Amino acid sequence: MSLQEDDQEWMLAELARNAKKNKPHKRWLFLGGIMFTFIIALLGYGIADLPGFNRVGQLACAILIAVVYRQIAGYPEPLREGIHFSAKKLLRYAIVLFGLKLNIAIILHQGLGLLVRGVGTIAFSMIVTVLIAKWLKADKGLSFLLGVGTGVCGAAAIAAVSPIVKAKEEDTAIGAGIIALMGTVFAIGYTLLRPILHLTALQYGIWSGVSLHEIAQVALAAAPAGQNALAIALLGKLGRVFLLVPLSFILVGWMKWRGKVEHSDAKIEFPWFLLGFIAMSFVGSYVIGKMIILSPATMNAISVVTTFVLTMAMVGLGLNVSLKDLRSRAARPLLAMTITSVLLSFLTFLTV
Repeated sequence: MSLQEDDQEWMLAELARNAKKNKPHKRWLFLGGIMFTFIIALLGYGIADLPGFNRVGQLACAILIAVVYRQIAGYPEPLREGIHFSAKKLLRYAIVLFGLKLNIAIILHQGLGLLVRGVGTIAFSMIVTVLIAKWLKADKGLSFLLGVGTGVCGAAAIAAVSPIVKAKEEDTAIGAGIIALMGTVFAIGYTLLRPILHLTALQYGIWSGVSLHEIAQVALAAAPAGQNALAIALLGKLGRVFLLVPLSFILVGWMKWRGKVEHSDAKIEFPWFLLGFIAMSFVGSYVIGKMIILSPATMNAISVVTTFVLTMAMVGLGLNVSLKDLRSRAARPLLAMTITSVLLSFLTFLTV
């Protein structure tokens, strides 16, 4: 064996030993990255309990903490793999768990009329937001995500369609934060307007459920009007959540068609997590309560875990946000989304 070959074997053996030695270290850094998103999500929950912040919600608070941390301390590079896991994998797990909140049986038996309204809400929100954004010369990708979030179910919808349309992680985080914040502003506005509007509890519930952004915001706006208003509002909102599945598959087809038209070699990853979402929806609709009895406390705990996992994922995305880019890119999409939301609220009000 030549001296050169001997040196090469020694180098390969040394690299193998170093890789084996560094494996536990990498594993701890990976877990550290996940724990980092867990801690910031926990801080978001704590701040969301404070007066004033409780109206904003834990999701927006956690994203804000992540964005501020990034601007002050920079991205925690050694923890990147764990943070990336939270942003990618935990995001999909949260969407799957989110399916438990959707009772398909109730929607199909009682909410078909509201389902039709939901189709109109989604189509209006997406088309109008994109058109206004084009007129304002706003960022197309972020504006599209905001249109989806406005029409369907806020941050969860943005999280679900982002991998399908190959959105930037930064845009996903910014979009989720804007939806959480602005949706809360609209929900509070609804509660302030309710006493002066000549709407029955049923009409007010439909108005809230068909036009507001997220489930929590619908509950916030509808609860003061009574149980009947809250029930019909949540039914209207869940109909829009149900429509997230067909919308996602439509977007998959659209992205594949656009790739062919543009002769793109980029492949569209099939959103397998949506099959999990559908499966969990069937479990929540036809198994839990019939074959498996879970207490309200258990179901509430599952809901809290789902929201927390989604918050951890959004923290991972929020750490990618540059405040400089946020100022330059988010203002016009925010304006487009706000105009769309005002128009949606007004038109829905006229038709209830």
